[in-house]
Amino acid sequence: MALHPVVETVTNRIISRSKASRAAYLAHLDAARIQGVQRGALSCTNLAHGFAAFPANDKLKLREAKKPSVAIVSSYNDMLSAHQPFETFPAVIKDAVRNVGAVAQFAGGVPAMCDGVTQGQPGMELSLFSRDTIAMSTAVALSHNMFDSALYLGVCDKIVPGLLIGALHFGHLPAVFVPAGPMTSGLSNKEKARVRQLYAQGKATREELLECESQSYHGAGTCTFYGTANSNQMLMEIMGLHLPGAAFVTPGTPLRDALTASAAVRSVEISQQGSRYTPVGHIVDEKCIVNAVVGLLATGGSTNHTLHLVAMAKAAGIVIDWDDFNELSAVVPMLTRIYPNGDADVNHFNAAGGPGFVIRELLDIGMLHDDVNTILGHGLRAHAKEPFLDGDKVFWKDAPAVTGDDSVLRPASNPFAKDGGMILVKGNLGRAVMKISAVKEEHRVVEAPALTFNSQEDFMHAYKAGKLDRDFVAVIRFQGPRANGMPELHALTPALANLQDAGRHVALVTDGRMSGASGKVPAAIHVSPEILAGGPLGLVRDGDIIRLDATTGTLEALVPADVWAARKLATADLSSSHIGMGRELYAVFRNTISEAEAGATTFPLPSPIHTTVPLHATADIGDTVPGSDEDFLIKNPK
Repeated sequence: MALHPVVETVTNRIISRSKASRAAYLAHLDAARIQGVQRGALSCTNLAHGFAAFPANDKLKLREAKKPSVAIVSSYNDMLSAHQPFETFPAVIKDAVRNVGAVAQFAGGVPAMCDGVTQGQPGMELSLFSRDTIAMSTAVALSHNMFDSALYLGVCDKIVPGLLIGALHFGHLPAVFVPAGPMTSGLSNKEKARVRQLYAQGKATREELLECESQSYHGAGTCTFYGTANSNQMLMEIMGLHLPGAAFVTPGTPLRDALTASAAVRSVEISQQGSRYTPVGHIVDEKCIVNAVVGLLATGGSTNHTLHLVAMAKAAGIVIDWDDFNELSAVVPMLTRIYPNGDADVNHFNAAGGPGFVIRELLDIGMLHDDVNTILGHGLRAHAKEPFLDGDKVFWKDAPAVTGDDSVLRPASNPFAKDGGMILVKGNLGRAVMKISAVKEEHRVVEAPALTFNSQEDFMHAYKAGKLDRDFVAVIRFQGPRANGMPELHALTPALANLQDAGRHVALVTDGRMSGASGKVPAAIHVSPEILAGGPLGLVRDGDIIRLDATTGTLEALVPADVWAARKLATADLSSSHIGMGRELYAVFRNTISEAEAGATTFPLPSPIHTTVPLHATADIGDTVPGSDEDFLIKNPK
């Protein structure tokens, strides 16, 4: 099947736009690679420290500097359900790697916070920043330079993007991502949403709400709705960084353990000492990133990835923006209905055909690039599979030809919608992302007076006081990354949904986030630039008529031009968001972070390096290697 012309056009534009930064990235990658095992660059003292505590047989392999060493980088902690299963993974990985003659070392852990726990709490203001912290933690884990490939154990919101950003800064190393899988299905997402709305109305008690939430989030594994965590897993599948079908196999099952062992073996096979060296920096290229955007849109994935995918691409020297998302969304068909875009959860989706079905359908209509590198080799179609067990070994079959449930998953010939349900809206308020896949058509245009709030708490106080029983557009300001870390504003969802259900015309406009739980209320989010970067959202005053039109992509304050030009940006005392719960530690992030459309990241694009001595080459002590930021010394590795 020929590539769809829009996919081809967007891809070519990204390649052209990224030419200089991608070339710089690949130069960095080549400079970091050495012949033989990576630890061959270490001195004897370095190396002795690197294997001092290892068992004798493993230590011997590491001393000989012939067999690969596989890094394990994990987000394990036992408080959070999605990460708790990773406790047992290192032992499985080490045994599997030993069985093929290599060594696996637990290189380091990365922090993992849960937006579900921090939602509406001060800690949520560290959430977005945790992504770049995870990337830096990954770099610390890999900085010992002992490793020839790496396994990345992560699932949730900022964790997988952070791990991939870190991995791409070590792009000469092969990378295999290893998920933990979703928890088994509990209380339905539809019922959970109903009780939440009742609680917001004061018609359900806290005890009833807690029981509802406990029945929904009830065991090990990630949450089962299709938010950012499970969108991450779908993207790792479609980017070719998972073993096929690994994403949605529940933890604590024989198939889950077998997939983990197989991933470990594959990390050895694609190391430089294996049969097919495949560095992650050559997997994640412009075509891979376009595939990821298409996969996100076709499955109604999380709006958070309009930030994360931009940041992940940037780490590989690739520049994408919201125009790319918007143009692809116009032609990518919606193949799934998973909560919040439907009633089913990811377990139902997986049973109906799962990621392999989606990949095959999109390939068959020319919406995906097949000519990409993956951890399996060349060609994405190898990932249009689903895993099964034969004893304790994994084998794969083609994804089912027919969906198991067309209320959850459909073929490209009969999609739920002809577009991807995510659009760019823009106007004199800036540029914003709007997810409309769950918004009914009668709610896609709202023109109403603005009511401005400086926090979601201010909004909720007004709601509980009965002041919002009217048509209005809620403008929630000072929620961008520079202001307070860009927290998710989930507390608004039940209240706005209640008002909409009562017949009021309501919408949300904010420089904050709503995440994968963006639902049935029209919401223009991630407004960029934010107010602290000079964004015009700060010019809105109560009573201004705001037009949010998803049919035309319009985000406008209908204010006379001369009145608008005479206004000054609103101000607010943000000090309460800068102190306490560790927020003071992240001042450097708030001061240096990019705008939302540029990924809300603290990391720059790769820049060219000019070296007179190749990194890791034989050199004399004192030889100077000009670097991208400063000159530094390297020692003779002999």
